[in-house]
Amino acid sequence: MSVQCGEELLKKLPSLEGAMPDEVKNFIALQSDIHNTSKVIEGEFLDLLAQVESKQQWAIGPILPIKLNHISNRNNICLEWLNKQPPRSVLYISFGTSTTFSDREVMELAMGLEQSKQKFIWVLREADRVDIFTGESRKHVFPEGFEERVKGVGLLVREWAPQPEILAHSSTGGFMSHCGWNSCIENITMGVPIAAWPMHSDQPRNSFLVTEILKIGLFVREWEKREELVSASTIENAVRKLMASEEGDAIRKRSEELGEAVRRSTEKGGASRMELDSFIAHITR
Repeated sequence: MSVQCGEELLKKLPSLEGAMPDEVKNFIALQSDIHNTSKVIEGEFLDLLAQVESKQQWAIGPILPIKLNHISNRNNICLEWLNKQPPRSVLYISFGTSTTFSDREVMELAMGLEQSKQKFIWVLREADRVDIFTGESRKHVFPEGFEERVKGVGLLVREWAPQPEILAHSSTGGFMSHCGWNSCIENITMGVPIAAWPMHSDQPRNSFLVTEILKIGLFVREWEKREELVSASTIENAVRKLMASEEGDAIRKRSEELGEAVRRSTEKGGASRMELDSFIAHITR
């Protein structure tokens, strides 16, 4: 897959201002030349990086299991629920373990999901359930009657969920995410389109990669509007566009094609396998 990153597109690249402390930026700058990505995804940029730094870069990813043949046998409520849904019909929603939503944001997201009338699995992780400063549990406040109304349409999960298996499931048709890189590489590998909602750190630029360059996703909220409350109607429109529109179908098709190419890259003779062999040869010479 070849991408073209022209001058106009580069002007839209999100600034890292406000995304992370300087200490984190400095730490990232010290990282090694081994990357959990694939040349199928970022080949042109890795080649540029190698030129700028005058040293070889190795893209040995994705560093995660590719063949999840045990999905149908896994005893998990998410997978059992997905087994009963039509192909590519479910939106998976998870914002990782380092993102906290306010009560108002949770309310807007709940209303947007309900109004979209699309099937969903919403994982409410620890960062959303606990005050990290006091350790006190926090109870989510949903619109009155929300959980009853969405039964059969949506599944609320308050514990750990097997994300790679959910993304690899044939009933999963989209992923609403903060766009942390681990989540991005998982969704890219499994061929699932993304509804991007970046929060901090590397997420603004990861979301730019998947939406503007790879074109396998769309924004729920762009980084430049991070101070604004995302309304239920905005969420509803983004979900409908991704899950129930021709534009969403086109995004999904590109996602599936890229996912297939990334998975092939890990096989013998593939780009990532060759990168790994090259790295092993380099450190054992």
